[in-house]
Amino acid sequence: MLKGCVPWPEGFVDRYWAAGYWRGYTLDSLLRDWALEYGPRTALVHGDTRLSYAHLNRRVDRMAAAFRLRGLRPGQRVVVQLPNVPEYVITVFALMRAGVVPVYCPLSYRTPEVPHIVRVTQAVGYVGPATHQGFDHTAMAAGIAAQWPFLRRVFTFDEPGASSPYGGLTTDPAGCQYSPLGALDSPPGPALALSADEVAFFEPADVDGELPRLVPRTHNDYAYQARAAAELVGLTADDVYLAALPTGSGLAFGGPGIVGTLSRGGTVVLVDGQDPSAWLSAIERERVTITALPSGSAHRWADVLLTTQADLGSLRLVQICGELLPRETAERLGAALGCRPRPVFALAEGLLLMTRPDDPVETLLTTHGRPLSPDDEIRIVDADGKDVPEGEPGELLARGPSTARGHYREPERNALSFTAEGYVRSGVLARCDPEGNVVVSAPLAGSRSARHDH
Repeated sequence: MLKGCVPWPEGFVDRYWAAGYWRGYTLDSLLRDWALEYGPRTALVHGDTRLSYAHLNRRVDRMAAAFRLRGLRPGQRVVVQLPNVPEYVITVFALMRAGVVPVYCPLSYRTPEVPHIVRVTQAVGYVGPATHQGFDHTAMAAGIAAQWPFLRRVFTFDEPGASSPYGGLTTDPAGCQYSPLGALDSPPGPALALSADEVAFFEPADVDGELPRLVPRTHNDYAYQARAAAELVGLTADDVYLAALPTGSGLAFGGPGIVGTLSRGGTVVLVDGQDPSAWLSAIERERVTITALPSGSAHRWADVLLTTQADLGSLRLVQICGELLPRETAERLGAALGCRPRPVFALAEGLLLMTRPDDPVETLLTTHGRPLSPDDEIRIVDADGKDVPEGEPGELLARGPSTARGHYREPERNALSFTAEGYVRSGVLARCDPEGNVVVSAPLAGSRSARHDH
């Protein structure tokens, strides 16, 4: 693994391989396999744009070759900060295929978060919109490049109809090169031999009052997470997944999300922004069957659905991530959606708590479900680190085949955020019921706060 990452101990590595969780496939090689299996089927939809699996894989191949021609080398890092557009998916898979490590960066991050991420990862490249919702991302990138000389490649994405100040390759006085993302198109060369044990990408973990920490996700652990989540929800080639949450979030990318949907030959619909009317329109138009929504939007959704005329009859699963909804809100939302919302809780470090299709209604209304993997280990502990009695509240700790063992280049903080046995301290108050279902209630008072994924 990259220097600065904390590996799984050898005994756990052997266990996860023996159990079949880790299978040695990189995410970009899996995409190549899916393109061969599902070639003409629709992989991505965004507005009027529709990409087949074969077309998506070709775009990834050609962009990967262009990245290599631009001087990007295996093991280097590139920050990716894009809206929910096909270019996000193409870019991250192309970087992985070139052996480069994408660093996911939410659009909400500005200064000081983006400069911090560039500095910690020593990113040699940045991919972002020229401007987005009035903010000049190109100017921000230029300022970072002037401060950190290792950032020398900026690739700008232009929304249709927008005019970029960098219509072709441009180099500023500091030596940083700027070019449009759409110009990255070169004939593919020989495939690189990449290891699934390596870091596939970095995902940020938000901590209240601190700059984000970075979670290294390997090809092995993330491919397992997406595959297991897809199996748990019964995802098939007939499913249509709406990526309403930010594309780089753990749930939208792989819980089952984009990767899980593509692994089954389904279709991913991308919608940018937080406008419920756009989501509802996409659900009706594309006959969406699965989506995920933040719990904080549930009240607004319930109100909007009371007045909408949209046909939502295709929906079979709506994941609600974050805090549990009040029973009245959950029942009202379920009645309006035509399917019962399913709670899910995700840590940026990898743990996924999910309810099961055959869970009783009471479990769906009052718990976040059980860990995704049979080998996920969770503990509920008191302030002294001792296990609390069943049903009593305490801090949620977790380790498992898709849960990282440390944050990137954070040795001192890792000593506080992870136990000596490799459990991540979630920073959230939780309790377990007799069936093993977990109820996450709130950030732990006085803790470093929850690092859960929205």
